[in-house]
Amino acid sequence: MLHAIDNMRIVAELCQTRQPLPEPLAAWLGDSLQAFLESRTPSLNDAFGIRNARGGIPWRTEVCMRHRDSALRSLALAFLSDLTVTRQADRIHQLSCRYAASAWRFDRERTEMPSQYRGTVQEYLWLAFKSGATMPLCTRQLRTILGG
Repeated sequence: MLHAIDNMRIVAELCQTRQPLPEPLAAWLGDSLQAFLESRTPSLNDAFGIRNARGGIPWRTEVCMRHRDSALRSLALAFLSDLTVTRQADRIHQLSCRYAASAWRFDRERTEMPSQYRGTVQEYLWLAFKSGATMPLCTRQLRTILGG
């Protein structure tokens, strides 16, 4: 599923910048659309190989959560690696709540991360919040993410 989503992002970017599609990507796009048009699949999601798990969360939400979790793990690795997972979760919860109440109010409208965040804790917080997944998280959820 993630491969199909990556393909869709690349197609969108190339189309928006008016660049040609590489042959394998064009073939994948054509085959997917043809499967939908010929009613071989019930939906565009199925045609592109993007399916929600039965009773699971929507694929868009899952992708957002993966991006958020990756940013949070990177934050812990880059700045909190000397702490236990429990202390990392406590600290990230603290930092997230503080960021939510202060800078995020202004940063949420930005399409690009402020340059002064690069290489700081705020870089990873911005990425986690900008992912579109729920933030801030409780310490129990953070422990699960950081321990996994």
